[in-house]
Amino acid sequence: MRPTVLCFSGLDPSGGAGLQADIEAIGQSGAHAAIACTAITVQDSQQVYGFEAVSSQLLLQQANAVYHDLPVKAFKSGMLGTTTNIAMLGEFLQDKPDIPYVLDPVLVANSGGSLGDQATLVKAFAALIPKASLITPNTVELRALTGQKQLADAVKALFDLGANALLVKGAHEHEPHRIRHWLYINGECVAESRWQRLNAEFHGSGCSLASYIAGRLAQGTPLKDAVQQGELWLHGALKCADMPHADGQRIPRRF
Repeated sequence: MRPTVLCFSGLDPSGGAGLQADIEAIGQSGAHAAIACTAITVQDSQQVYGFEAVSSQLLLQQANAVYHDLPVKAFKSGMLGTTTNIAMLGEFLQDKPDIPYVLDPVLVANSGGSLGDQATLVKAFAALIPKASLITPNTVELRALTGQKQLADAVKALFDLGANALLVKGAHEHEPHRIRHWLYINGECVAESRWQRLNAEFHGSGCSLASYIAGRLAQGTPLKDAVQQGELWLHGALKCADMPHADGQRIPRRF
């Protein structure tokens, strides 16, 4: 069977982000996606209206059922929703240090909708940071996680917290014609990529990228190569994204 990525992520009823984005992106990477559902959200392609988190006990039961059944070769987490779910994931990963883990530190949706109390979640993430093979924050999340305004200071602060590798996504920076991403490994910038800025906002781009990378890692692709392959695939998915509304967020076309 294909190697499996076990994802910890929430249900987005619109299918743009969350666990459906994980399933589609991982499938496109060549791996198999399995899901431990963290929350049920109320959202459409444009806005988050609310959510109800799954209990940490039920989340653990889901994860164990998959882990003991399928060839899990990577983990990925997105929306976790509560500090108890974050703590549970930390405990679950404790005896699995050799399996790659991609941490997408979801704090708010692209639309700005709440996915939990941000200050509380930031503190809880400290336990997961050293366990992650790769952390994939956008620059807003990076600043929130570290409390640092300058990107260089924020990167250093995250490595001081025990990060192993970091993909900083620069779409929120004010560069009108391009987007830059930076890959850091062990505190050193090993790659900078530049992409044409598309004149649109997207729903589920971060979920998609992190999951595709996790899928490649599950198949044994080296980290730097997996990131480069993921960025290239995502750019194509965004260029032909579906447009539910003329002036709203678009959904990446992951197939």
